[in-house]
Amino acid sequence: MEQDTLAPDLRYATLSEGLKELIETPPSLRCDGETLTFLQRSRSQIDYLISTSGAEFDQWGEWGRDGALSATAWVDTTCHVPKKEVRAQLRRGKALAVLPLVAQAWKDGDIGAAHVDALIRVRRPVTEEALSRDEEILVDAARTLKFAEFATVVDSWEQYADQDGTDEAAEAKRAQRDVYLYPSPGGYLGEMRFDTIGGAIVSKELKRLEAELFEADRAEAKERLGRDPRHDELARTAAQRRADAMTEMAVRSAAANVVEGRRPEPLFSVLVDYPTLWGRISKLEDGPVVAPGSLLSWLNTATFERIVFAPGKRAECSVTSRFFTGATRRVIEVRDQQCQHEFCDRPAEECQIDHIVPWSEGGLTDQSNAQVLCGPHNRMRYERPPPDG
Repeated sequence: MEQDTLAPDLRYATLSEGLKELIETPPSLRCDGETLTFLQRSRSQIDYLISTSGAEFDQWGEWGRDGALSATAWVDTTCHVPKKEVRAQLRRGKALAVLPLVAQAWKDGDIGAAHVDALIRVRRPVTEEALSRDEEILVDAARTLKFAEFATVVDSWEQYADQDGTDEAAEAKRAQRDVYLYPSPGGYLGEMRFDTIGGAIVSKELKRLEAELFEADRAEAKERLGRDPRHDELARTAAQRRADAMTEMAVRSAAANVVEGRRPEPLFSVLVDYPTLWGRISKLEDGPVVAPGSLLSWLNTATFERIVFAPGKRAECSVTSRFFTGATRRVIEVRDQQCQHEFCDRPAEECQIDHIVPWSEGGLTDQSNAQVLCGPHNRMRYERPPPDG
């Protein structure tokens, strides 16, 4: 009996000693990719332990012995963890009872808490049966895709699993839109909340103006220093440029002649797989999945284009009144979304279109032989590998 009582303490002591030894190792000796991968997987497994232990702790009421009114209050007081995070931990632990494949993948360190949250979010009475049926597919996506790509898969799955609910959710998000600014001793403070479509319109223009300001800062610094500047040598930080870009948006809006001029129309790209041309999945050009119902209010004020993905990595773009330069480039940008290097996610509009099989080797200039690559990764393809030591 005494041995059984001491065994857990010994296990915890061993784990604690191992962590202490690893922490005391100089960062320069644990900064390799293999170690970082190990640590990330271990963190996911620790998160699994915390959530499942916390859920049992909550169920059995252990917290009441100390006079706490809830497990959340006990952990907040004892471990100094914010209540919001404790609630999230308990929610994950309780949800695993009906998501066995998610639980196993998290237990193995293959997925993390963010993946679990994304799958919990789409589970409700109307989607329970479909989620149980497709759990393995979604877990495989979580294991193999970048998180942003996995989130898009989950959003697309939700569109099919609960068509009415996603439209209602999109309208609820739109109803919660809010922007406020208020004066403070240090200037103005505020917050913005948009629905998917409104946010995409604002974000795209903000990024465009921020890029303008970046080029201006870079040109100024180059003239001042007489060489290409580092980012920390520019006159403004990225955060300051975003703030100035927002100000510039307001200045240009105020200066626009709305009587004689014409308001710019947002362009919506509707992406549809070839086998499901009749389907309901809609995405904005930079990737977010939108409920089709949320597009209805824009039918009279926006420009729409239809891009159909066909077999053989081809895509067909409908005619619009606002074409980008070159339809071939346009459909490749929308198809690939971002730089195709596995460690890069730079948006397609900031990248180049590269031949997969180089032109010099007989590669054709068509969609099936094209990919989006950012400048550095495009150049990297043609650099000679470093000589062996």
